[in-house]
Amino acid sequence: MRVLIVDDEVNIRELMKRFLGLEGINADAAENGFSAQRMIQEQAYDACLVDLKMPGMDGLELIQWIRSEGFRMPVIMASAHGEITDAVKALKDGAQDYVVKPFDPEELIIRIKSLVEAQNLRNIKENENRQESERAFVGESIQIRKINELIGRIATTNSTVLITGDSGTGKEVVARNIHARSGAMGPFVPINIGGVPENLLESELFGYEKGAFTGAVSRKQGMFELASGGTLFLDEVGEMPLALQVKILRVLQERCITRLGGTSTIPINARIICATNRNLEDDVREGRFREDLFYRLNVVRIQIPPLRERKEDIPVLAHFILQKLNVSMGRHFTGFTPKAMEMLKNHSFYGNVRELENILERAAIFADGDLITENELDLRGSSLRQPEKNNQSVGTPLTLAEAEKIAIEKALRRWEGNRTRASEELGISRRTLITKIQEYNIEI
Repeated sequence: MRVLIVDDEVNIRELMKRFLGLEGINADAAENGFSAQRMIQEQAYDACLVDLKMPGMDGLELIQWIRSEGFRMPVIMASAHGEITDAVKALKDGAQDYVVKPFDPEELIIRIKSLVEAQNLRNIKENENRQESERAFVGESIQIRKINELIGRIATTNSTVLITGDSGTGKEVVARNIHARSGAMGPFVPINIGGVPENLLESELFGYEKGAFTGAVSRKQGMFELASGGTLFLDEVGEMPLALQVKILRVLQERCITRLGGTSTIPINARIICATNRNLEDDVREGRFREDLFYRLNVVRIQIPPLRERKEDIPVLAHFILQKLNVSMGRHFTGFTPKAMEMLKNHSFYGNVRELENILERAAIFADGDLITENELDLRGSSLRQPEKNNQSVGTPLTLAEAEKIAIEKALRRWEGNRTRASEELGISRRTLITKIQEYNIEI
């Protein structure tokens, strides 16, 4: 690893070179932005530490030049107290992180290593991921074409996006598609709000300082910081507790956070994309979701229709998924028999694309030839919206509670007790599923 230190103070340059050297990291030093430009053109660097205030070309100008020239190494901005506004601008111009002088060299080295490792992983997977993301949200229906057009229009903006639709329709796929087409240098950081215990949500999002609470043995960056320069994807945002909604609203307004146990504000430069299968308008009317936060999130709305309302997309999705299975399973399927495709096109798919993926993966496991036939398609396990009348006499309708219990039991058995996967299939949050398990005394 090789790092460039750009600072007009010789003591800082020498100190950082010494600390980096002790960690086995090669370091070069430049005393101003002009020297840094020459060195960056002559030598490949894995990361840069850039001082904000320097004579001649300051740090902001240098960062703008680095990005305009197409250099992709992570840049950490070093600023003094009182320069937070400039630090925020630096993050917007392409810096991945910033530190306030005087800083802890050990912590800075940890940040550098983390940023470089993340960039290396992105470089390795970039081509594959970009190709996958740009074509992953496939379909030939008018609805999907309009969504793809909207993605292209908003991708390069920094507008907050709210993606709505039934469970399994591909909300995260759309979010990743937006991120991939945005050209953002930072990572895509997803968090499932419904899958994180309420008492841990705040620390996961905002991070914490050492000693902030029992067990906080070291400082930890939160999701907002980790997503700097990229995208923070808040899935199941409708499950967010009201107390946390207030804090998220403040972040969106002020574009900065404070770690748990901390006192200093940290500017954030992450685009926010949210998703939910709930009707947030109803939640606002019933007091479960803040109206002001709803309008902050609902700047651009993407509504994904269920698969049963765009059946013309089923053949193209089925072939797309089959090609992915060929790669992951080492098979050579060429398509479907006419009857098999007709069965898929006539199915309701209340589990949407996720259900289609599960059906085809199961079929691929048992198929012997190059075509998926009607004999391998098992559509019985996906009729959760029409539960069987277990232990009921003919003609006796199930109560809502009985039908709900049966659906939950089936989903849990199907996923071998995995509550996260079962809740995703059922279209409810993990927290709600646990409550229902306790309510119905379900044992799996």
